[in-house]
Amino acid sequence: MADTVQYKLERMIDELDDLERKGIFTRREIAEIVKQRRKFEYRLKRPSPLKQDFLAYIDYETQLDSLRRLRKKSVARELEKQGDKRRRNKKSLSDFAGISRIVDIYRIAVTRFKGDLELWFRYLEFCKDKKNGRMKKVLAQLIRFHPKVPGVWIYAAAWEFDHDLNVSAARALMQNGLRVCPHSEDLWVEYLRMELTYLNKLKERKAALGEEKENVVHDYDMLLDEERGNDDGSNAGTEVSGKKLNLFQEKGMSILETIYTGAVEALPSSFGLRKRLLEILEATGLAHSEEMRKEMLCDMKRDFLREPEYWDWLARLEMTGSKSVSEMRVTLTLPQLQKAIQVYEEALQFVPSPVMFNLYIKFLMDAIAPEGENEPSKVSSPTEDYIPHLLVVYEKADVVGCMTEDLACQYVSFYLQLGRFDEARKLADRLCSGKLSDSEKLWILRASMEMKSFTDDTSAPSKDDLQYVLGLLRSALTKVSLSKAEDLWLMVCYLKFVALKCFAKDKKYLDKLVETTLISVAKDGGSDDGFSLSSAIVNFMLQKDGIHKAREAYKRFLALPHPGLAFYRRCIELEVDLASAGDRDCLANARKLYESALATYGQNVTLWQDYHKMEIKLGTSETANAVCWRARKTLKNSAAFVAAPDL
Repeated sequence: MADTVQYKLERMIDELDDLERKGIFTRREIAEIVKQRRKFEYRLKRPSPLKQDFLAYIDYETQLDSLRRLRKKSVARELEKQGDKRRRNKKSLSDFAGISRIVDIYRIAVTRFKGDLELWFRYLEFCKDKKNGRMKKVLAQLIRFHPKVPGVWIYAAAWEFDHDLNVSAARALMQNGLRVCPHSEDLWVEYLRMELTYLNKLKERKAALGEEKENVVHDYDMLLDEERGNDDGSNAGTEVSGKKLNLFQEKGMSILETIYTGAVEALPSSFGLRKRLLEILEATGLAHSEEMRKEMLCDMKRDFLREPEYWDWLARLEMTGSKSVSEMRVTLTLPQLQKAIQVYEEALQFVPSPVMFNLYIKFLMDAIAPEGENEPSKVSSPTEDYIPHLLVVYEKADVVGCMTEDLACQYVSFYLQLGRFDEARKLADRLCSGKLSDSEKLWILRASMEMKSFTDDTSAPSKDDLQYVLGLLRSALTKVSLSKAEDLWLMVCYLKFVALKCFAKDKKYLDKLVETTLISVAKDGGSDDGFSLSSAIVNFMLQKDGIHKAREAYKRFLALPHPGLAFYRRCIELEVDLASAGDRDCLANARKLYESALATYGQNVTLWQDYHKMEIKLGTSETANAVCWRARKTLKNSAAFVAAPDL
């Protein structure tokens, strides 16, 4: 290694002497450069150099070369003042060595990290920026290593087309890319754009030079690939009697038809590709574009009749034409809205699915209450007449069996936005009693409405209110799985509302809630990670009645089958916190809890490590060593257990 590094450094002597002779760097600065290069070279010669090692070396050499150029300009100004212009403009070895060294580092880097596309493209951008004549070679290497990456073919073709001005090579690259990656949407779209761009350049050339139309189009035909030339020849020869059609427009339409046909054959199920090709057609003024547009729309309806995304796109297209949705909101009229609604109603006949209803409803909501308008009832536009229609759509989704959890929540929320609280309450009650009875989100929404109905009141809630909410919670727990009821309990029981505080005023309500929790945990078990309903109840009792009542509560939960690891951890944390304050009885309780938890979760490495940390902190060296020894004997993967350091 040392010999190789020394050999590379010795090859830099001529370059460094040149830099010193020109007065660009001093001898001390050159010594520092050699020191830094030696450090980088040793890092690259390691058995497994990192990508960052190469990038750091490249960044250093790039900054060094930038400094060299600045110093050279400064020296040149001094020479100019002295009148020595010939020496000022003379090139030497140091002018090229820096770039050459960076290229060599990149070459070694991409050879070692062949699969790193980011590094390859960084190498290409450097070559393109410095114009060192290596672009073609690097592109050929990249294509050889990554022929299945469409972006590689597009990049190579774009460079040939824009920088090297070689249209034939760019076309050949795109066609080869399509043979290797026929299912790439981007390749098809970029190929079409490239062909139309080149045709437009020929058109501008004709206008600038005044050449005959036939000659310029003939030039284009000569540059086309032989296979595509045969396909386009029949279309290029078409003439419309009595009309002087622009030959460039006809040639462009011929190109679009050919590429469109090939793209549809390669990607018959890609709706996104059809949309992008249609956008290109609408953006160009080609001959017979309206006929081609109708043909493309007919093909899309035939192939995507059962796709909700197609109908949603078609409705907005029929309403706005070629305008964007943002423009639609500015110039929205009722005839346009009615046209879109007709498309959605037709779509429901072919695709009566929850996705289709969701798209339909989202469209109506955007029309009735655009972004920034949170209250549909306050929208001062003719579209507010469609609020009853939106409610009909919601009801229709419920009737045909397409009412999902999200749609149901939107349905109830829409009534709340309209200020119709009683109707929203009845609707939520009906939906929670139907097939969506196990919906956590719907129960959360319903519970929030019920809690809001008496928390908004300045007076304290009555016992009837408390009993009703308790009955609602019981119904939710019997229908919603405890593992899915995290947000419901967090919102109703502990975090967002004051329900538990209300129950605490009368002990029997809190006892009923604890009993309900015991039943739920016994049925579904506790959580091994994350939210634990039992922990929420114990935390509340700790704050309200102290450690003794909380300990009684958690012992009841631990007596149930599978109380859950999350609950064990909370109980241990509770006892350890008190033990840290000097209560030795709490330390004994924490040990009992660890032993009980390890009886079920004996292969949990983290649990053993936490136990060991507790013994180091609060126990003795003997107890800590005993836990460490047991962990290594019990765990199947004993190497995963890392003993905590002595505190």
